[in-house]
Amino acid sequence: MAIVAGADFGTLSVRGSLVDSERGRLGTSVAEYPLHRKREDPDYATQSHSDQMAALSKATRAVLEVTGVSGAEVLALALDTTGSSVIVVDDSLEPLDEYYLWCDHRAHREAREITELAHKTDLEAIEWCGGTYSHEWGWAKLLHWLRHASAEKRARFGTALEHCDMVAATLTGVHEASQVKRSICAMGHKWMWNPKWGGLPPEQFFIALDPLLKGVREKIGGEYLTSNKIYGQLDAYWAKELGLAPGIPIPVGAFDAHWDALGAGCRPGDVVNVVGTSTCIIAMAEDVGLIPGVCGVVPRSVDPELVGVEAGLSAVGDIFEAIARRAGTNVKTLARGLETYCPGQTGLLRLSWDNGDRTVLVNPELGGITLGWNLLHTAQDELFAAIEGTAFHTRIILERMGEHGVLVNRVINAGGIPQNNPVLNQVYADVFNRPVLVPDGVPTSLGSAIIAFVAAGVFPSIRAAQERLCLNFRTYTPRPEAVAVYEALYPLFREVYFSFGSSSAPAIPLGKVLPELRFIASSTRRVPLLLE
Repeated sequence: MAIVAGADFGTLSVRGSLVDSERGRLGTSVAEYPLHRKREDPDYATQSHSDQMAALSKATRAVLEVTGVSGAEVLALALDTTGSSVIVVDDSLEPLDEYYLWCDHRAHREAREITELAHKTDLEAIEWCGGTYSHEWGWAKLLHWLRHASAEKRARFGTALEHCDMVAATLTGVHEASQVKRSICAMGHKWMWNPKWGGLPPEQFFIALDPLLKGVREKIGGEYLTSNKIYGQLDAYWAKELGLAPGIPIPVGAFDAHWDALGAGCRPGDVVNVVGTSTCIIAMAEDVGLIPGVCGVVPRSVDPELVGVEAGLSAVGDIFEAIARRAGTNVKTLARGLETYCPGQTGLLRLSWDNGDRTVLVNPELGGITLGWNLLHTAQDELFAAIEGTAFHTRIILERMGEHGVLVNRVINAGGIPQNNPVLNQVYADVFNRPVLVPDGVPTSLGSAIIAFVAAGVFPSIRAAQERLCLNFRTYTPRPEAVAVYEALYPLFREVYFSFGSSSAPAIPLGKVLPELRFIASSTRRVPLLLE
């Protein structure tokens, strides 16, 4: 038997877990940290590095206490984080500001400029991130910081780090920007890094983008490594803070959704929907090329032996929360009774653009659309239509991936929401017309434990660790009557999605959409499909 620790940094908290190689998860503890928002600027979202590290200490010590495990028994610690969450530091890795969290959307202008210049100069990297650079990603956020920071802070600028790399550097006692290591997972999916063109885009591209970026490419240096490599060893100070033994290995980190996919059992032929506040859609393949509109195709980013593919929806749980908030309630209360709803019965067609479109249109300027309202519709109707809408949007992404060589043999719904929302899982199965698998338990932080076990030499490979540690699945099977309804609704969703979502879309007649929604609603109400 061997025990490792896994840390999973989410948007509002860090989850620390202890996992035994024979008995599985021994326990979990969660510690929260504040998200800093500004009412006058809804795009603003930052967090403090010191707050996060204090929470990591609290969660790790708490799980040791709850499980009765001695810190000396823990053989390795691995961590994953949100992304792209970027922190700017000086040459000693002292933060110059807080993290631009993944959901900080201030860098709209910078992302547009990167996209426009990349296409103008035929920069190959732009095609490998879906043809559009996102305001959620690293270069846009760094440029926004450089443009808005004081001259004094710009003069102290040493480098910028993804959250997972900053935490790993902190834990291993790295205090020089020149000594940092960088996660291929983070840099490949968010910073246009790829071995295909020798790493990052060329210096002349960044200078043409803005003279403030002169010399910055060199500062985003260091070793670029996969997650089966060791970042360093836990230093004495942080070992004491966490209650662990100094010198244990800390592997190179990664993004939470990617390791959540590993923890959910992802392998080639699987697509994992990590459904939370947003959705990250993760797949792996032995070989895959460009996928238009898909934001990341990166060799060795999820599994070091495969090509990682990332897509997603910019908001899912956030949409559900917003609907409930506007109704003066919470999602759990509002969702009571949704199991009695029939497919399409609301007559509403709701698109999931409340926070823009991450995939496949890659357009942050979009906003939510709901068609088909009448005077009797309720917030609960909208919630059900939003679940259907996120399923339709996910189907568009799965079809795009499949068209370009990504096998979709199994769909796994991971993340927090599927654990507590059987209605969502069943709707997704019906919309996809294929079984949806849900881990029978919480897979969050299992991925980090898998990486930690490999780092400690307990398992020889990620696959071997998955075979031993991953959970069994609950299966949601498509219902033929529901599938028939969604096969009628889905083409309407596609037409609205592509017509409203792009200013260059060809004109098509949409006058049939509302009448067909009414017809489908009146028909499906005669077919009650209660969940068991």
